Amino acid sequence: MTEERPSAADAHEQWQDDRTTFQRVYDVLVGTYEPATAKEFAEWADCSTNGARQALEQLAEMGIADRTDTRPTTYGRNASYFRWKRIETLARDHSPSDLRTRVEELIEDDSTFREKYGVPDPDAVVLEDSTSHEQLHERWDDLTEWRMIRRDIRALERAIHRAESERDDRVQA
Repeated sequence: MTEERPSAADAHEQWQDDRTTFQRVYDVLVGTYEPATAKEFAEWADCSTNGARQALEQLAEMGIADRTDTRPTTYGRNASYFRWKRIETLARDHSPSDLRTRVEELIEDDSTFREKYGVPDPDAVVLEDSTSHEQLHERWDDLTEWRMIRRDIRALERAIHRAESERDDRVQA
């Protein structure tokens, strides 16, 4: 017997029923990359504009959201907070040796891209006009992946440092 998947409307209603206004605004913020007004957040989070504004102000006070001084005020995710949170989660959930192993794998992937394109980093790749649409799409995908590899290496290296300092703090205690 197969389980029937809920419709999008049912899933949305369940999300609205199971989450507070604050939690729904946070959920929306996490998936938002461009600043938006409290009214827009209210529409996306199915709440009042005042409720969204209160949640966004609280998230801004917590350092999770950034608030602009424009009129109307807009709010966006604080990228620094989410990078920090990712590093903390990696350091908590993985051993330094596991993190180092992953860094080594990513460094190999980075090396493969350097060899493939003959340049030291993805920003040095020149996209030629004579490239077909399919080749251009493949290169964009490669460059996106290469940039993500570089971003992940930096995050993992910071997580290694964080995990080791946390371990050192426990040993000294």
